[in-house]
Amino acid sequence: MKIKFAVFLLLPFVLISCSSTISTAKKEYTFSTSKELKSDWAINSKEWILQNDTLTGNGSLSPWGVLVSKKQLPENYEIDFKVNMTNASLFETMLNLDKGKYIRTYLYQIDQNLVIGDGVYDKKDDSYGKRGGPTLFKKPMKLENNKWYAIKIRVQNSQLYFSIDSQTSLECSLEKSNLNQKGKLGFITNGEVKITNLRIKML
Repeated sequence: MKIKFAVFLLLPFVLISCSSTISTAKKEYTFSTSKELKSDWAINSKEWILQNDTLTGNGSLSPWGVLVSKKQLPENYEIDFKVNMTNASLFETMLNLDKGKYIRTYLYQIDQNLVIGDGVYDKKDDSYGKRGGPTLFKKPMKLENNKWYAIKIRVQNSQLYFSIDSQTSLECSLEKSNLNQKGKLGFITNGEVKITNLRIKML
């Protein structure tokens, strides 16, 4: 009886680990060990490391530091985390990356803007026009190095909501803006950036 009960308890975790999505209805996704990072993400150890629950990315103007998940995001999801652009002017969350296209949700320190854009990504090519893309929506916001910002991103019923510190936000319709409605998650930086408290939840 004890063995049957133990198998019953373990089954949901086995199903979660085999899932093709980065989150499931039964569990919010987080990571706290390098093993989890390596198993769930396509990682270049020269660009991204996980230490003491903090993910640190290092990039440059060329190449950018890029981290991409191996699993799909759910159709409806919410992502929360804190980010610190310790020595970077651009930090970008890649949403719904699929077939070289993705939604750009990013902080751009040079222009002092919160931005939603239409992005392209070619993992084999760092040249101009092969990464990044045009701005669709933006809102002014004072952005500084060495300051932590609380990021919330929600995609639900084809609507995207993107906010910082629950104060400055942008929203758009994925359909009306002709943006990807499915795909993977990624992060991009052109300098040093730190991420902590990452949580991905299916809605």
